[in-house]
Parts: sequence; C-alpha cells; structure tokens
Amino acid sequence: MASHASVAVPRAVRPRAVSPRRERALVRAAQRGDAAALEGLFRAHWPAAYRAAWFVIRDALAAEDVAQEAFLFAVAALDRFDRSRPFGPWLRTIVARRAIDALRARSLRREVGDEPLAVLASPIVDLADVEGLAAALAALPDDQRTVVVLRHVLELTPGEIAAALDVPRGTVNSRLRRALDALEPWARSAR
Repeated sequence: MASHASVAVPRAVRPRAVSPRRERALVRAAQRGDAAALEGLFRAHWPAAYRAAWFVIRDALAAEDVAQEAFLFAVAALDRFDRSRPFGPWLRTIVARRAIDALRARSLRREVGDEPLAVLASPIVDLADVEGLAAALAALPDDQRTVVVLRHVLELTPGEIAAALDVPRGTVNSRLRRALDALEPWARSAR
C-alpha cells in the first residue's frame, strides 16, 4: 500500500458527505489501493478529524499534523479495519488518541505554550473559555477525555463511541458520567 503515502493533504478541504453504503464502497476500494477512494474517504472525514485534533491540542499546525498522521495510520491499517463498522468514528478515535499522545509529548518536552496563538485558532471553536475547558479536559484521565471529545465535540452517539473504542456501551456511559461530574466545577465557573 505504498501508494497511500502519496495522497496530497490540502490545508482546507471541503467536506464531501457520503452515505454509509458509499463509505463502505470507498473503504473496500481503498483496501485494494484505489487512490480515488482514499481521496473520497479523506474529503469525507478530514474536517471532523482536524476538528477533533484541534480541540484536544488547540494548535492549528499541530492539529493538522496529528490529523494527517492519524489518517495515514488508518490507511495503513485498512486491512485490519472491520468494514461492518463506520469508518468515521474509527478514524476520529485514532485522531483523539494521537492528539492526546501529542499533548503528553509536548508537556514532557515543556514546550512554550500557544497562548498568543490561541486567538488565531479560535474561529474553529466558538467557546467563551476555550483555555479553561482545555485545561479541565486535560486534567481528565485519558479514557474519560476521549469519550467526552468523541461525544460532545464530535457528536458521536454512545453506541458509536462504544463500537469505535470496542468497549461496552455501559463503560462509555460511566466514563462520560465520571468525566462530566469532574467537569462540573469548570462549568459552574464558566457561567
């Protein structure tokens, strides 16, 4: 599948909605190495992948890198992808995990913060207290942060999250409940 690495990754991609049936056909074709099918999957899922990465990382360039790496990882793993499941939640889970890993790596390297650049990225998310929310999310354990981002940022259903993470739906619900309980003090202070 060496041809996958040659897929061009434009900065701004217009999303192209695809039906579940069309998505399955694109995945099958992409698994056979069809570059046009890869482009179709990319166009359909890039905006949500980038948005997920940005919301976790809050840095436009780093989010773009993470989303690209996650997409390339997903393409390389297509032979292991369960085609009975939707591609989008699977990809966004990979993005969320990679974004969390990037945050950890950044904090280990003690990089200079992106506070002066936050204003540049703010059109992506229209929240009054992005910094406070990001800090509150960063304080959550990984499993809780992942389900919160998948549910409330990417708007997946608990069933889709359970399928994407390969955990029972009850586990998703309990992680969401614990995370939302932990975020309650931030929500009260942000009002």
